[in-house]
Order: sequence, then C-alpha cells, then structure tokens
Amino acid sequence: MSLGPLTRAGLWPVLLAGLLLAGAAGVLRAEPLVPVGDDEVVERLPSAGRGAAQARRQLAQRPDDAGLAVSVARAGLAQARATGDPRLAGQALAALAHWTDAQTAPREVLLLQATLDQHLHDFDAAAAKLEVLLRRHPGDAQGWLTLAAVRRVQGRYAQSHRACAGVARARADLHAAACMAENDGLRGGFERARHTLQGLVERPGLDGPTRAWLHTTRAELEQRAARPQAAEVAWRAALQADADPYAALGYADFLLEQGRAPEVGTVLATQPASDAVLLRRAAAGDADATRTLRARFEQSALRPQTALTHGRERALLALRVERDAPRAVRLARDNLARQREPVDLWLLAEAARRAGDRAAQDEARRLAAAQGLVDARWTIDAERSPS
Repeated sequence: MSLGPLTRAGLWPVLLAGLLLAGAAGVLRAEPLVPVGDDEVVERLPSAGRGAAQARRQLAQRPDDAGLAVSVARAGLAQARATGDPRLAGQALAALAHWTDAQTAPREVLLLQATLDQHLHDFDAAAAKLEVLLRRHPGDAQGWLTLAAVRRVQGRYAQSHRACAGVARARADLHAAACMAENDGLRGGFERARHTLQGLVERPGLDGPTRAWLHTTRAELEQRAARPQAAEVAWRAALQADADPYAALGYADFLLEQGRAPEVGTVLATQPASDAVLLRRAAAGDADATRTLRARFEQSALRPQTALTHGRERALLALRVERDAPRAVRLARDNLARQREPVDLWLLAEAARRAGDRAAQDEARRLAAAQGLVDARWTIDAERSPS
C-alpha cells in the first residue's frame, strides 16, 4: 500500500473521518436516487403529525397494501436518518413485515427492506435481498448502486466494482462513473478518480443532492490523498449544493483533522443531537456532549441488539474520550466483523498502538492490504511506543 506520514495530533480526526455509514448511531450516507424517467414519483410520504399516525393506523388495517407500507417505511427511514434513532428504522422495517419472501416481494418493498437492513448494519441481509432483487430486475440501477455501497462498506471492493458495472449496464451513466471512481480512489487511483469526479460535477443541469454527492465523494478522496486544501474546497462545495447531515459531519471531521476544533460547533449547530454529532462535539472538547453520549450508551446497553449498530462509536468513545485503549481494541475488532471502511481499520490500528498490542496492529495492516485499501495519510509504525 502507499502509506504516508500522519502526525499524532491528526490521528483522532482521521479515525472519525469518512464515517460513510454511521447508520443507526448517526447519519447514513444514502445512495443518490437514480430516476428512471421524468414522470417517476420519487417518494410519497405521509404528512407529519396526525397524517403519519393516520397512515400507520391504515397500514395496521391493510398490512398488505404495498404502496401504503412503502410510504410509511420511507417516512420512518427519513426520520431515522435525520435523528439517528435506530428505533425509527426498526419501526420502518416493521411496516414492511408482511413481505417475508424476497422472491415474491414487490420491487419497491424489497429495495426498501434492503436499504433498512443496510441502515441497521445488517449488511449481509441487505446484500442477500439486493441480489434477489437484481436477479428479478437486472436493469434496476438503484438496486445495483445500493449493492455497490453495501459491498464497499464491507471492504469488498471487487464485488462493489462489479455492482457499479451493473449500474452502467442499467444505463445510469453518471451514477456508474461516480460509483467506479469512488472504488478506484479507495484502491489508490487518486488521480483517475479525481479527474472523473471533476468531470461529472461540471455537467450542466445536475440537481443539488447529486452535486453534493459528487463533491462529498471528491472531498473524502482528497482527504485520503492527503490534499487538505482540495478537500476543504470540496466539502464547502458539497454543503453549498445541499447542506445534508452527512456533509456537515464530514466537514466537521475535516476541521478536527486540521486542528480547527473550535469551528466544529458552528458547523454542527443546526444538526440534531445524534450519536454521530455528539461524538464529534466530544472530540472537539464539548463536556456536555461527552456526558450525553455516555448516558446514551449506558441506556442502549440495556438493549443488546444496539451494540451491532454502535460498534464503531463505542470503540471511538473508549479510545479517545475514556482513554481505555485495550477496551477500544476489543470493540474495534468486533466492529470489523460487520464493516470495514477506512475509518474502521484506522480505529483498530490506533487503538492497538495505544494499547501496545502488536498483534492487533499487524491484524489491521493485513486486513487493509487484503482489501486493497490505500490511504496516503495512514502509517502504522510498529516501532512507535503507545502514548
């Protein structure tokens, strides 16, 4: 791998950077919608408050109404993404409970079930549903794009790239090119990926969310390429295009990496106090955020299933706030059983370094090499003594 130096002061933000799927513990970076026509209805959501409650009551009476179930579930997923509350995602999944057979479930139901599985970090279940969907509908660009994201989170870049090729076969050219560029950048093809993404974002007529997605992908690439000035330009462009929570969190990570912690509070001022937001505020020295996050994790420990979706955050809290490196190693290793994004490998490596655990350091290095991950900021120096 192509590895470069990283100052010790920058390690904590790097561990936070690139939280692609904060999932139920934070904010999910949703795959951009791939429209199939100008007349496509993107989404029907029940209205807030009484309207949403009425829709749920109607669904209880007509649980086999696919259109109503999808509407209720989409609304729940949108709320889960905005607030970081895993219970909302679970409720959304329950709205689709009538369809237990992936082979016969309607396309919209199956895709949404897979997306919710992804949000709840059940990536194998998500991939299994998507593969069934794509056997039935091989031209489904959205399904291929979602599968590419799931495989990328699992560190299976070759499988992700094959899914990107499926997006191309479905003739979603822009989305396919961006999908392939992201995988190329993860494997060290920084210049090729940069050139592709720049060309895509310059296309006329792009909507705000699509532009934000492309700028965010570029920003993350530039951070892995150790080009902070270019990364900042891309983060600011993403927020200007569409100030979504994922971009705000990504820019907060960048500010922490650059030693600009006092700016984090301003960037996150309008974001709901999800675990991901609180974690960044805690990293920036916010004592109230630290106390709140600890209290939440203590409460969630009463529900064992939440450990599956909070693994990364628990390990980060143990490492950088509680300063319990051996516990962070255990939590980071458990987290890698489910997700293997760059931040997850960083987390194990740094926790192991601080714990003086050479075996775990070697494990992180082997996993990164096996995945083909290249990050120019990353150096695992076995000779460094833990601090």
